[in-house]
Amino acid sequence: MDLSFTPEQEAFRAEARAWLEANVPSVSRGTGPLPSLDTPEGFEAHRAWERLMFENRWSVVSWPQRYGGRGLGVMEWLVFEEEYWRSGAPLRVGQNGIFLLAPTLLEFGTPEQRERFLPPMASAEEVWCQGWSEPDAGSDLAGIRSRADRRGSDGWVLNGQKTWCSRGAYADWLFGLFRSDPDTERHRGLTYFLVPMDAPGVTVRPIAQLDGEPGFAEVFFDDVEVPVDQVLGEPGQGWEVAMATAGSERGLNLRSPARYTVAANRLVELWSEVASRDRDLAAMHADAVASAWIDAEAYRLATYAAATRLASGGKAGSEASMNKIFWSETDLAIHATALALLGAEAELLSEEGRPGDWMDGYLFSLAGPIYAGTNEIQRNVVAERVLGLPR
Repeated sequence: MDLSFTPEQEAFRAEARAWLEANVPSVSRGTGPLPSLDTPEGFEAHRAWERLMFENRWSVVSWPQRYGGRGLGVMEWLVFEEEYWRSGAPLRVGQNGIFLLAPTLLEFGTPEQRERFLPPMASAEEVWCQGWSEPDAGSDLAGIRSRADRRGSDGWVLNGQKTWCSRGAYADWLFGLFRSDPDTERHRGLTYFLVPMDAPGVTVRPIAQLDGEPGFAEVFFDDVEVPVDQVLGEPGQGWEVAMATAGSERGLNLRSPARYTVAANRLVELWSEVASRDRDLAAMHADAVASAWIDAEAYRLATYAAATRLASGGKAGSEASMNKIFWSETDLAIHATALALLGAEAELLSEEGRPGDWMDGYLFSLAGPIYAGTNEIQRNVVAERVLGLPR
């Protein structure tokens, strides 16, 4: 693994840093911070930010140019992510589409599907949510019951319920799995659909998070008609297609290491501030701070090793499950340590009644070991498919 950057990559970093410094919404420019993306006004503000990035070809730097990207490699994408998180730029409202669905479309989609869906995804003209989990099928994705019935040669009819759909309260489209052949084995007979959220028969019920904002939604399907060209992959191939998406979700696409190295550096700064006024408290948590920083840096190095392997034609495979366990537990450790340093101060609310950055991050980090497949399930995957242990 070569951790040095080429002159071209360093020039790209400088260009990205300059553009972000000039355009990221900020208090000093009177343009930020943006409202929470889990509110109607915040969602649209983040959509506008994505549109600005797209117009300047920063929203999807590793995509082919014909779809709005720059045609760069995974290493350049990681460089951009480092600069993006360093700048304090807004969360990506379109992450489900650009980080999860897009790689799957590029692998399994038809040329017509790529032309239709990728450009408006890159510009956030169309924002996507994920329709996988159901009330009785969360991490057990093979247990889904929502049905897809073929109607003639023109399309399908969907019925069922999805839950915990991130961004589902405001999204324009949903990608989801439905059981198209109920008589086959659990992992077979599934088909992957692309469904507009305003289709007749689709009902969206927002689900409030701990902060009261609707970050999720339940989505109900009652005789929803979907044409055949909105099937991704072949009918019955849904499990294979979904596992490609899951590899992106658990691997380096959804959670780049910059997210954690920036947070770990902030944690070190917080520790220094605490040490200046309470050396005993700082000493009590010094090992936890060091451990969190080391883990974040280890994840960065492991990700660059994985990127080197991918750039050489390799695949992430089941190792993505190890990634998912590591980044989710690192995120939780960073924020839990910050709260321990802050003590009761961490519970203070802003004038708008919102928690501080560390508390907000901690509450979100609690979900990390659950979403993208619970860590208990991921440990089973690692044991069986990476270590070769018996079931």
